[in-house]
Amino acid sequence: MNVGIDKISFFVPPFYVDMTDLALAREVDPNKFHIGIGQDKMAVNKKTQDIVTFAANAAKNILSDEDKKKIDMVIVGTESGIDESKASAVVLHRLLGIQPFARAFEVKEACYAGTAALQYALAHIKTHPESKVLVVASDIAKYGLASGGEPTQGAGAVAMLVSADPRIIVVNDDSVALTQDIYDFWRPVGHDYPMVDGQLSNETYIQAFQKIWEEYQLRHKKTTADFAALAFHIPYTKMGKKALLAALENESSEEQERILKKYEASIVYSRQIGNLYTGSLYLGLISLLENAQLNAGEQIGLFSYGSGTVAEFFSGNLVEGYQKYLFTDLHQKQLAERKGLSIVEYEKMFKDTLDTDADSEYDDSLLYSIASISNTVRAYKEN
Repeated sequence: MNVGIDKISFFVPPFYVDMTDLALAREVDPNKFHIGIGQDKMAVNKKTQDIVTFAANAAKNILSDEDKKKIDMVIVGTESGIDESKASAVVLHRLLGIQPFARAFEVKEACYAGTAALQYALAHIKTHPESKVLVVASDIAKYGLASGGEPTQGAGAVAMLVSADPRIIVVNDDSVALTQDIYDFWRPVGHDYPMVDGQLSNETYIQAFQKIWEEYQLRHKKTTADFAALAFHIPYTKMGKKALLAALENESSEEQERILKKYEASIVYSRQIGNLYTGSLYLGLISLLENAQLNAGEQIGLFSYGSGTVAEFFSGNLVEGYQKYLFTDLHQKQLAERKGLSIVEYEKMFKDTLDTDADSEYDDSLLYSIASISNTVRAYKEN
């Protein structure tokens, strides 16, 4: 049975900061951001926009009334949870009007959680082929103003509908996972921002890919020549490229050029958005599908990484006519219509945080947004 991604779309908040402006404000050479880490713009959100609103705005793009009747599971992968007990997926289930007899839960393992959710969904569809699963990876990456991680922030969500006989990509049963207990990045309960060992995080990411790629080749007897493209978790666009270059060291110059060209297509959107944490690999997949010349039947490799650490490499094959089911125009229009913020506006928005202990009402133009807080409960605007 073929199972995989039937529909996929992303949503990001309607605000961004230009990385040249940020660099100049922080007295840094703009090339350090544009070239050194490979970022041009960074998505920024208001306090009335959280992982639930991002998830709902992303999912509404892909769900038909028939989908809502067939979905029997909603999974949200995130490391930006809004409650220590109740899953954001439960709220999302209601906002989207999905039929009531469904499971809804949230999963966590840093940026790997979106892949954990996807793999769980695939296993469910294999035993329940008549059903569908909604998987959403939704996050807000924040490190603090003028912090070392500030230029690698971002926000948004990727929504995927998983089903039998998918129309975009069939996910293969060839995954190789790696778990290592390493403190390269973590956020203790009660802390607003993560703790990061930047050098260790970069080294661990690259080494994790090298280990898992070597094991994958050993198990499945494949090389880069078997793939039309490789997509990576993208905390910033140069990170995935560093890992990829390590894997291409012994390849011919022609093979390196072929794979790197596709990698550039996979980071077009990330350069304009920043880090989506759990959604970054799948934002890269969307960018690849919408900005590269690919053919039905071709195999795509996907590398997922979550600090702490869990990594996984797996693959999928493109379905005939997949291009008809992409949302390219919608995505490009969304990015083009965002408002650029001055540094003063950005810092004011950053500091204006949600007080969940204070009853308040809010106004936001987004289709889904936080409308009020009452007795610590978030009420969402629904249209």
